[in-house]
Parts: sequence; C-alpha cells; structure tokens
Amino acid sequence: MPLLVPPLMAPGTMARRPQPEIDADGLRLRPWRPADRAAVVAGYADPAIRRWHCRSMTDDEARAWIAGWPERWRRETGAGWAVVDHTGVLGQISLRRLDLAEGLAEVSYWVLPAARGRGVAPRALAALTGWAFTGLGLHRVELSHSTANPASCRVALRAGFPAEGTKRGEGRHADGWHDMHLHARLRGDPDQRTATRPVTGGPAPAPR
Repeated sequence: MPLLVPPLMAPGTMARRPQPEIDADGLRLRPWRPADRAAVVAGYADPAIRRWHCRSMTDDEARAWIAGWPERWRRETGAGWAVVDHTGVLGQISLRRLDLAEGLAEVSYWVLPAARGRGVAPRALAALTGWAFTGLGLHRVELSHSTANPASCRVALRAGFPAEGTKRGEGRHADGWHDMHLHARLRGDPDQRTATRPVTGGPAPAPR
C-alpha cells in the first residue's frame, strides 16, 4: 500500500555519518568507550537511577551495553552518549524509540550522584535536542517521566520542554504502574529554556 506522505528522513540519514561529539555548555557529549564501563556500572548501582530506569547492570552487562550503541546507530534505532567534563563521565543521555520516517525520538538520561546539582542534565538535554533538530533533522523530541519524579520535570522545563499532559498508568516501575508526564519540543519552537540553576529538593533527574 503506497504511502501518501513520504518519509521525513530517508533510511541511511544516520548510518552514513559518524556519531558526533556535541558541545554542551561546558560539558561534552561523546560516544561511549569501553573504558567507561565502571561509570555505567556505578550509575545503575545508584538507587535513584535504578528506581526510575528499572534495571541494574553487572560489569558484563555494562560491557555489552556500551558495545551495543554503535550497532544501534548503524541500524538507526537509537543513539547514546556519555556526558563528560575534564573529570570524566558525569552521566548518560540517549535517543531511543527513534523513528526517522516520522522524525520522532524519545530522550532518556541520568546523572551520577557526585555530579548532581550542577545543571548537568538540562545542559546535556538542551545540547542533544539542538543537534537532533539542526544536525540530524528530527521534527519532534519527547521526554516522559513519572509524576513522582519532580526533579526530572524541572530538568525538562529548564531545557525548553513544555509539559503536554499526563499518560495514565503508562510506566511500570518496581512499585507498580505510574502515571507519566509527557514533555516535548518541536523543531522551530521558540527557545523556552530557563536558567539551569542547581536542581535540589528531589530525586535524581532521570526520566522513567
């Protein structure tokens, strides 16, 4: 059955180019390296990250997780970056549920405990979103987080992601089903970012 609307982005849009490094207001987003494995294990050992991302990770699983990102890039199903500064890895940010034909992706992120309160998450989120629109060509980037995670809501708003509504019972966590707040930005939206002042008073900024 022929489509009446052509794909927004042709197959190969990602795969034919190398994954970039992205400047992020004093931070850098770069592809994962095998040497980053300890930071990944530490991230998924943190109770707050486990709570919202609903998983743990062994050393072998972290090795496979890192090794899997280049293949996801080649298949155009996702893309992941380590968020770093001169001290090393501070967190992660990724595009998942990527649909180039529709120009759509969902973003996911977490920040290690020692790096929280420094505006790492909103800076990384704003930088990745800017590249997703101007460097890759997406039309829409979404972000979902549990309604019980207000810190992630603040990060979304500071990165210019307005709230669009609540998805009832959409996220399954260890303590049951959670309602999820949906935020999104469209290419061409006016810049709605607010000051990236320290995030305090809530759990680690991490969607889901």
